[in-house]
Amino acid sequence: MINRRKFIEKVAAAGALSLIPNIISARNVTALQQSETNNIPVIISTWNHGIEANEAALNVLKQGGSIVDAVEQGVWVPESDPENMSVGLGGFPDRDGHVTLDASIMGPDGNAGSVCFLEHIVHPISVARLVMDSTPHVMLSGEGALQFALVNGFEMQNLLTPEAKKWWKEELNKSKYNPKPNWENEPNEHHDTIGLLAVDSNGDIAGACTTSGLGFKMRGRVGDSPIIGAGLFVDNDVGAATATGLGEMVMKTLGSFLVVEFMRNGKTPQQAVEEAIKRIINKVPDHKKYQVGFIAVNKQGQTGAFSILPGFNYALCQNGQNILIDSNSYYPQQR
Repeated sequence: MINRRKFIEKVAAAGALSLIPNIISARNVTALQQSETNNIPVIISTWNHGIEANEAALNVLKQGGSIVDAVEQGVWVPESDPENMSVGLGGFPDRDGHVTLDASIMGPDGNAGSVCFLEHIVHPISVARLVMDSTPHVMLSGEGALQFALVNGFEMQNLLTPEAKKWWKEELNKSKYNPKPNWENEPNEHHDTIGLLAVDSNGDIAGACTTSGLGFKMRGRVGDSPIIGAGLFVDNDVGAATATGLGEMVMKTLGSFLVVEFMRNGKTPQQAVEEAIKRIINKVPDHKKYQVGFIAVNKQGQTGAFSILPGFNYALCQNGQNILIDSNSYYPQQR
């Protein structure tokens, strides 16, 4: 996506940072993922916007914040970035021109909160956390979620930026109001997500997942990101997983829950995400048209990442480094 390319260019121009983001291949990180002596804390997140999100989350932990504070504030970064067209402010609208947001969060105590089809709020992850912390529910949607946010002090804002509006108008003209968007020629472009997982120095685990969903989707469509067990799942005894890509395929296999269950049964995070992708391959007939990627971390700080198609990358913050890694994929080349 254009904003990911811009980000990489900015990183190259910025020079040295306190945590230096490097881009490396998945082959070079395999030993790091499988090591049983990895240090914690560890933070892992999807796509290149995860570099800045990881750094923000790490700063929370350094300042004594909780693991839930860390994952929430980590994903604040892309949510409030108007140049990021996949999350929060500046996100791609639906086919009617409305930016609608989905988000979920889970803590080490097993509690969870989420919102879906939420409009006008820059930080849906914080509304999801408030659902988790202050209500007996897990998910609020649409107008109810917006009303809940406003009553609790959140402010309404126009999330449709001029750049996103331009893309929407161009797509509207091209697709002629297509009732079933099909992005098979651009599998990494229209459905990015920031999913962020973290393990603190005590071994406690939390995760957050937030998105503006599939670009130019049908009005009312909700993806996997706010669904506990699909877009995000955390089990403090085992590990955590989150997904990015076309949510319909993740929902059909409850992908993140599946990854954690594979880890519970003895697989490493890398083995678990590969098995979850294979489940999609085996169960979803048209899987070659679309992208899905998983990241995972276990209690010991081991990590894993895998996708259906090439093009997925993720950010790993561990052992004093914050690096961008190109994930391995089931299919080695684009169709």
